[in-house]
Amino acid sequence: MYLAVILDGYSRKWAPSGQGWRLDRTLTSRLAVDALQQAIALRSPMPGLVHHSDRGVQYASADYVAILKQYAIVSSMNRPANPYDNASCESFIKTLKREEIYANEYRDLVDLHGHIEEFIDCYYNQKRLHSALGYQTPEEFEAQTRGQSEAELNSATLRFFAGTRQKASTALVGEGTQTPSLPHIPTRLGESMT
Repeated sequence: MYLAVILDGYSRKWAPSGQGWRLDRTLTSRLAVDALQQAIALRSPMPGLVHHSDRGVQYASADYVAILKQYAIVSSMNRPANPYDNASCESFIKTLKREEIYANEYRDLVDLHGHIEEFIDCYYNQKRLHSALGYQTPEEFEAQTRGQSEAELNSATLRFFAGTRQKASTALVGEGTQTPSLPHIPTRLGESMT
C-alpha cells in the first residue's frame, strides 16, 4: 500500500477527512497530485509558500510541478541521500506505522483507509502532543495563531526549551511512502498481497 501525505510544516497538522492525503495500491504521480490538490483546496496557501518533498519522481512529475507553479508555490527537495531534510514527514510516517499500522489488522483497503482517517483526524491532530509545538497538539497550536495578523505570523517565534527561539516558517511537506505489504489486506477477492 502507498500513502501520499501533505503536512503543514508550521503546525505539523495533517489535512482532515482524507483531504491532503491519498492511499492506493500503486505509487503513481496521480496519487501525490491528488493529495496536493486536496491540501491546496483545504488550506488555500498564499503565493510563495515553500513545498518541501523527498526526491521521489512523483514530486518532479510535470503534473505535480505544474500545480506548484499554478499556485506560485516554491518547490524544494531533499539533498541527494539526505533523509534528514524531510524529517518532520518521515517522523509522521514512523509514528503512523508504529502507532496505527503495526498495531492493527485490516479487512480491506476501505477498512485501512478508515483507520488512517481516524488516526489523523481524531488522534494525531487533536490528541498527540508534539515537542516541536511546545507540547501542544496541532489543533491547539493552530488555534493560538488564529486571528493573528499576517505580520505577527510572519515574525512569529516559537519558544522551545530553556527559552531558545526559532523563527517559525510555513511550508507544506510532501511524502510518499510504501507501507509494508500486509498479508491480511486482499487486493482482490481470494488474492493476498505478497
